[in-house]
Amino acid sequence: MSEKNREGKRTARERLAAEREKQKAAEKRRRTLIVGASVVGVLGLAAVIGVVAANAGKDDGGENAAGPVVAPSGAQGEDALAIPVGEAGASSTLTVWEDFRCPACKNFEDTYRSTVHELTEAGKLKVEYHLATIIDGNMGGSGSRNAANAAACAQDAGKFTAYHDVLYENQPAETDDAFSDNARLLELAGKVDGLDTPAFRACVEQGTHNSWVAKSNEAFRSGGFTGTPTVLFNGKNIYQDQTMTPAKLKKMVQEAAQG
Repeated sequence: MSEKNREGKRTARERLAAEREKQKAAEKRRRTLIVGASVVGVLGLAAVIGVVAANAGKDDGGENAAGPVVAPSGAQGEDALAIPVGEAGASSTLTVWEDFRCPACKNFEDTYRSTVHELTEAGKLKVEYHLATIIDGNMGGSGSRNAANAAACAQDAGKFTAYHDVLYENQPAETDDAFSDNARLLELAGKVDGLDTPAFRACVEQGTHNSWVAKSNEAFRSGGFTGTPTVLFNGKNIYQDQTMTPAKLKKMVQEAAQG
């Protein structure tokens, strides 16, 4: 083989080797780019997940929504969590813990409503209403809270008792969170003379008393109560008394009034 041919083959081998090195370098760069892009993608996904996690549980309309605790007008008792009905100087006090979505609360109201009204209007009984949201916690939704806020708004307007009764008279099924719809609560306000005003509507739609409702529910949970309704007569739980009737309650109130 001539020197010229040997030189030509060597040059060809060198070119081939150089080409292979270039291909290896290109492949290495490609793998590096793929890995880098994957890392960026993972980091980006992690960032998105972090944002989602950071916002998990945040519900502007939820029970723990940020905002000042605004008690309704005339609220009394510890932390102003009781809405009073009746004469302040009445000889007997009925303390009622209720949830507007609670079927047992509706049953209590339907059974005792006329008797309670009779006794409060006669100045013999004062009722302190405390509002809870346990059905929201058990079933999900926000109807208990929204209805309680609307009732507190009605208290601002001096229409609590009438609206309270309307809510129970129109209570949806326990699994139906109809009271979460402010439009429904405003519609029911139309059943109470003079309640459906711009001020009441703003109070309902803005959830003015939501934080107060949340605080009331916290008081219920920390009070050792077992459920709603919880009804105390001068501090004694009478709802657990299987012999209790409207007539018996009326007799107890009359006896207390006589001293």
